[in-house]
Amino acid sequence: MMAWEAYQQIKKHLDDCKKPLIFFDDDPDGTCSFLLFYRYKKEGKGIPLKTAPKLEVSFAKFVKEYGPDKVFVLDIPMIDQNFLDAVHEMHIPVVWVDHHTPLERRYVEYFNPRKENPSDSTCTTANAYYTIISDDPEHSEQKKELWIAAVGGVADWQLPEYMEEFAEKYPKLLSKSIVKSKKPEKALFGSPLGRIVKILSFTLKGKMGQVMRAIKIMTRLEQPEELLEGTTSRGRFLLKSVEKTEEQYNELLKRAAAQRSEDKFLIYTYTDKESSYTKEVSNELLYKFPNKIIVVGREKGGELKMSLRSKGIVIRPLVEAALQGVEGYGGGHEHACGACIKMKDVPLFLDQLRKGVEEAEKQKKVTK
Repeated sequence: MMAWEAYQQIKKHLDDCKKPLIFFDDDPDGTCSFLLFYRYKKEGKGIPLKTAPKLEVSFAKFVKEYGPDKVFVLDIPMIDQNFLDAVHEMHIPVVWVDHHTPLERRYVEYFNPRKENPSDSTCTTANAYYTIISDDPEHSEQKKELWIAAVGGVADWQLPEYMEEFAEKYPKLLSKSIVKSKKPEKALFGSPLGRIVKILSFTLKGKMGQVMRAIKIMTRLEQPEELLEGTTSRGRFLLKSVEKTEEQYNELLKRAAAQRSEDKFLIYTYTDKESSYTKEVSNELLYKFPNKIIVVGREKGGELKMSLRSKGIVIRPLVEAALQGVEGYGGGHEHACGACIKMKDVPLFLDQLRKGVEEAEKQKKVTK
C-alpha cells in the first residue's frame, strides 16, 4: 500500500470537488473502486471502460459534455497523453489512481504504489478503501464499506490487510483460515465471498445501458447478503439479471476445461458472443489447473482478445516480448495479462510466447 499521506491527498481531491467524473475499468476491481468513491462522495458520474484498457482522446467528449470540476481515473492501465492534453485545455484537473506498470504522463495527479515500490501491486479497490478511511483508519464511519473493499480485493486475487477484519465481521462469507492461508484463490473459488465476486462480475456484462443500471443499483446496496441471498428487491433484481449470463459462462468454462491435455498450455478460443468472459474463465481455469499457462481468447472484429494467466511463471515480460513483429498490444500484471492481437498474427504471438515460457523454465532450473 501507499503511505497514508498519499491516501489523504487523494481524499482531499475528492473532498474539494462537487461534480466529479469517474472513469473506471469495468472489472470488479475497477467497479468496486468506483463504488467506494461514489458512495463516499454521493455526487458525480461514473463511466466504465468496456472497450480497451486505455483512456483514449475520444473519451474527452464525455468530459466536455458532463462539465465536471474534476476527473478521476480508476484502475485503468493506460491514458493517452492526448486525452490529458484535451482535458487540460478545459482547465479540469485529472487524478489517476492505478496499480499497473507506471507510465510517464503530464497534466495528471498520478497515484500508483508501484512508483515507489515496483513489486507493490496493491489493487485499486484497496487503495480506494484506504483513501476514504484515511482520516481515521481505525474508527472511520466509512469502514461500513469494508465488504465492498473485500469483494474488489479478492476479485483481483489479493487478500489486503483488511481481510482479517472482514473475516471477523463476516465469518459466514469468509473464514479466518482462508485469510491465514494467504491464498486469495481459495477466497475467490472456495467461499461465499467468491460467489459475490462472481455475481458482481456477471452484472458487468452486456450492453452499456444494462451495466449502468446495475451499477446504479449497486451504489445503493447496504449489505453483502443482498447480492448473495437476494434479501432485498434490489438484490433479487441483480440476481435475476445474471441468470442467463451465468449459464453462458458455465458452458464456456466447461468447454474450455475440456481442452486440457499434456500440453503446458491450455488454450481456448471462441467466437464473438454478446459478452466477454475471458478474464473470468481464465481465472477459474488457473485455479483448476495451476500448473498450466492459461490462454482464453475471444474472436471479434478480426482480432483475438485474450486473457493470459500463470501461477508459477512471471508472464508479463514474456507477453511483452511475444508482441515483437505482431500487430496488437498487451500487458498487465506479473501473473495475469491481457492482449489483443490481429487474427493473422495470433499464431506468431503464441509461438513466441511458447518460446519465452520454455526459456523462462530453463532459467528457473538453472537457478535452483
